[in-house]
Amino acid sequence: MAGSGSQADRIVALAAVAHPDDIEFMMAGTLLRLKDAGAEIHMWNLANGCCGTATLDKAEITRTRWQEAQASARVAGAVMHPPIADDLGLFFEPRLLASAAAVIRDIKPNIMLVPSPEDYMEDHQNAGRLLVTAAFVRGMRNFASSPDRPPWGGDVVIYHALPHGLRNILRKLVRPGLYVDVGPVLERKRTMLAQHRSQKDWLDVSQGRNAYLIDMEQRSREVGRLSGTFEFAEGWRRHNHPGFSARDRDLLAELLPGFCRVDEDYERSLG
Repeated sequence: MAGSGSQADRIVALAAVAHPDDIEFMMAGTLLRLKDAGAEIHMWNLANGCCGTATLDKAEITRTRWQEAQASARVAGAVMHPPIADDLGLFFEPRLLASAAAVIRDIKPNIMLVPSPEDYMEDHQNAGRLLVTAAFVRGMRNFASSPDRPPWGGDVVIYHALPHGLRNILRKLVRPGLYVDVGPVLERKRTMLAQHRSQKDWLDVSQGRNAYLIDMEQRSREVGRLSGTFEFAEGWRRHNHPGFSARDRDLLAELLPGFCRVDEDYERSLG
């Protein structure tokens, strides 16, 4: 089972996104559920958050947001990995892909929680593309990662989060194929998000006290409403398995029985 033994016996989950606090908004509840089920969990923000301020210089906000991200990971009991780019510097290009591949080969995740393929900004979409392709090349001996890491050919099941605001770039509501009940871990998810004080304080001034945390809870409640089952939920769409896992597996459903609902109508719509 997860958490001990050989790689074959362990479950390793990676939640990876564009910016500090993206995990806490869209993924942290599911990651905490996996932790409670015995998984080893990892967190990774590909960009450093350097544009998330109206007052601080680049060096100070970058340092602050890295400290906040590490604090959130400590709340979760996760391993935090350092960023590889500035905000708005995430592009689907060879240098960043080689860096992302090295991290994937180091972590060897069985489960990856990644951004939606379509979202309101390019950093989110490009982070998702980099992460999926880095997973795809994980076992390719002739793809050179940076730094150099040996290929790893283990199975990985990839899940895409919902877009921020739950709508695609053309404002259409995106419905997930699988829901995870995050109600029992919502307070821990809230505590993780609250570690990002530079963002919370900024929005407290501009939008009202605790607007940041309230927004996260409202999104979780809305996904719960879509589930028709849970009060608070996170939603997921599973990536097609060829090149990633030998079988068409749904590890979230396997590992979180009773805490997941698969939308059968969504599954039937896939053809």
